[in-house]
Amino acid sequence: MNFVMKQALGGAGKDMGKMLGGDGGEEKDPEKEAEKVKKEEERQEALRQQEEERKAKYAKMEAERENVRQGIRDKYGIKKREEKEAELAAEAEAAAEGSLTRAKKAVPAGCGDDEEEDAGLMETVMKFLPGPLNNVLDMFNKK
Repeated sequence: MNFVMKQALGGAGKDMGKMLGGDGGEEKDPEKEAEKVKKEEERQEALRQQEEERKAKYAKMEAERENVRQGIRDKYGIKKREEKEAELAAEAEAAAEGSLTRAKKAVPAGCGDDEEEDAGLMETVMKFLPGPLNNVLDMFNKK
């Protein structure tokens, strides 16, 4: 097969063989391999160092921004979001401190235990019931 390839390529065997994925007949030198590995390690270390420098730079910039923000908060009496949330949580805890149960939820209108609504409902039902049943319901209402 090599002979056919060489003939098809016009005798350019080694260079074309490399481009086509062959090894080209070269032997690998262990010194060159070690040198490549060392260069790759140095490159990786340089990338890590650059990344650390970049993170430090942005951390410094963010600290400067936070100082400016804090100055504005102090000047205008504004509180941080975290402080507001902490205060609200503390107020909720203080309100529920004496209670053994969880805080009650607000009851929507019309869903409560209003006696007036119940009485109005009973009167409406009693209007439509015949006389003897009215007497039975009166006995239950007296309790």
